[in-house]
Amino acid sequence: MYELTVRDHFMIAHSFRGEIFGPAQKLHGATYVVDASFRREALDEDDLIVDIGLAGQVLAEILADYNYRNLDEIEAFRGRNTTTEFMARVIFDRLAQAVHDGRLGPAATGLSGLKVSLKESHLAWASFEGAL
Repeated sequence: MYELTVRDHFMIAHSFRGEIFGPAQKLHGATYVVDASFRREALDEDDLIVDIGLAGQVLAEILADYNYRNLDEIEAFRGRNTTTEFMARVIFDRLAQAVHDGRLGPAATGLSGLKVSLKESHLAWASFEGAL
């Protein structure tokens, strides 16, 4: 299995509901480092997994929608705790849709899987992985 990873970051503010979150129930910020790993069984005719430039560009476009935003104010997230795990799935879904829409170029048609990891720090991160 071949894998290609692109990395970016974004900064957000948010708060959580529920006693389990302790002081994180108050508004606070986070800077996430995001790794998007694209997988395929065999390289394409150009010996690519996916166009690395397009993959980085599309990831940056997706993250721009959340960068410097208070996630509590985004209508689609109302009633949800925008945890690291939750946001990993959100970004996965948006990248998967971009692949299906052809935004990552012809090489992306051969992708078999995608993994998105959000790193809160060097000590803690969460991921979501699935088939394409």
